[in-house]
Amino acid sequence: MKQRSTPQRRLVMQAVSELEGHPSAEEIYLRAVQLCPGIGRATVYRCLKLLVLEGRLRRVGLSDAADRYDRKTQPHYHLRCERCGALIDLAVPYLAGLDANVGRHTQFEIHRHILIFEGLCPDCRQRAGNHR
Repeated sequence: MKQRSTPQRRLVMQAVSELEGHPSAEEIYLRAVQLCPGIGRATVYRCLKLLVLEGRLRRVGLSDAADRYDRKTQPHYHLRCERCGALIDLAVPYLAGLDANVGRHTQFEIHRHILIFEGLCPDCRQRAGNHR
């Protein structure tokens, strides 16, 4: 679903690219306002939705926190720290065959899978004195 690039979408993409990691919609909005003080929250949120639909961003849904946005759109996994909330791309091969395998066993038509490993990042482990 390719749509025309609007100034607002370009601004939102600029805001996302200037932020580290996997920013939330609110963080993206706050950066966009710094770049263009007149932009509205609804416009930023609408642009994020369209950019995800176009495949230019990936939304990472979290069950207990705000969704995050990822510039890396190809399938991949994440690590999430339960203490500080850091969300980090995991550099392990994506198991594309897993979809077909689960589909065969369940009779579901699988389109994709999402996997987020949760635990404590090295910094939080260090602060907690948990030096495994």
